[in-house]
Amino acid sequence: MIEIEARLSELRALGLHQRIRLVSGPQGPHVVLDGKPVLLLCSDNCLGLADHPRVREAAAEAAMRWGVGAGASRLASGTMTVHRRLEERLAGFLRRESALLFGSGFLAAAGVISALARPGDVVFSDALNHASLIDGCRLSRAEMFVYDHGDAEHLAWGLAHAQGRGALIATDGVFSLDGDVAPLEDIVELAQRHRVRVLVDESHALGSLGRGGRGALAEHGLEDQVDVILGTLGGALGSYGAFAACDRVMTQYLLQAARTLAFSSAPAPPAVAGALAALALLEDRPRLVDKLHVNAAALREALVAEGFDLRGARTHILALMLGEPEPVLRMGEVALARGVFAHAVVPPATHGPVSCLRLTTMATHRAEELRAAAPVLAEAARTAGVDPRAMGVVVPPQDEYDDEPTEPYAYEAEQTGPYDYEQIAHAA
Repeated sequence: MIEIEARLSELRALGLHQRIRLVSGPQGPHVVLDGKPVLLLCSDNCLGLADHPRVREAAAEAAMRWGVGAGASRLASGTMTVHRRLEERLAGFLRRESALLFGSGFLAAAGVISALARPGDVVFSDALNHASLIDGCRLSRAEMFVYDHGDAEHLAWGLAHAQGRGALIATDGVFSLDGDVAPLEDIVELAQRHRVRVLVDESHALGSLGRGGRGALAEHGLEDQVDVILGTLGGALGSYGAFAACDRVMTQYLLQAARTLAFSSAPAPPAVAGALAALALLEDRPRLVDKLHVNAAALREALVAEGFDLRGARTHILALMLGEPEPVLRMGEVALARGVFAHAVVPPATHGPVSCLRLTTMATHRAEELRAAAPVLAEAARTAGVDPRAMGVVVPPQDEYDDEPTEPYAYEAEQTGPYDYEQIAHAA
């Protein structure tokens, strides 16, 4: 049994104890945090639509028309006309036959993956996948092959040794921590060669990549080449909830097999209506995506000028990486005291013994305020005892793997102190 007080004491001693910060007012490029106005650089509301007047009005009207909650699961009486409207609009936006709403991104990933894989199958998961994808793989009770981050050769090796048991490749389109983009063309080609399904979580790509913000798959013309696209309503669409976009047969199967859909309340009507309004705004104003790109480039360039190493970064998500959590946490506190709110991400939320200051830009930021934030972050790093040149893109260490594995798919989550760290499954 876990000793709760001892565990909390250990977290404090390791410098990993975290707390919730209180934001007053709506989510925008600036917020009032703990009573103080700050520049917000850690929101996934990348297009700034969460507090858009049309989105707020749509949510308020939905609350008056349909009520605050759905009252039941999708398979009972919880599916309303507003749910069907959003599903149809999402399917059209992503150029898929159908879409299915879930209560959250975690519920969508857990429900879909566990429906597509079963004991005896092998699921292939990128080493830096979001926790929701990892837990979905675990819930499936399939064997899990965790391939090196973005490494199509390691994935190909794993598929070649799966002995026909491969069921699914699961990957983020844009990785949530550092904004990397998955090698989607290689993944699709390997999946077709080995007759394995593909699931891509586009939660951080929707609204930021591809023509009109349709995602990383759309950027490569691959929307119809994967089996399931997952996405969130809580990022670019500024609301809450999630969806799976796929063909009609897959939708019917998920209705029968996704336990997180069957045993959770349907998404709240105001959240669904708000997402509908946000999607309409994205379709009407694709220049929002262009503005996000301009702002992301402005912040990247300013940070590079201050000495941060951001080679390879190309999205609105940036991670200033470092090994130890204490200076990263200190850097976040110093930056916040100077009016810049960035999120310090420490284990177990990061892969292995790596910590980072995660930065996200929004289309509603002003380029000049982003440029002004860069020297604040650089000075915060120096105050925390870190040279900005020591922070940037860090690839987790990866061991070599042999050609002739004995147990290629063993996945173990080793207990390290108070955490379950996600371990890369190698076949050595």
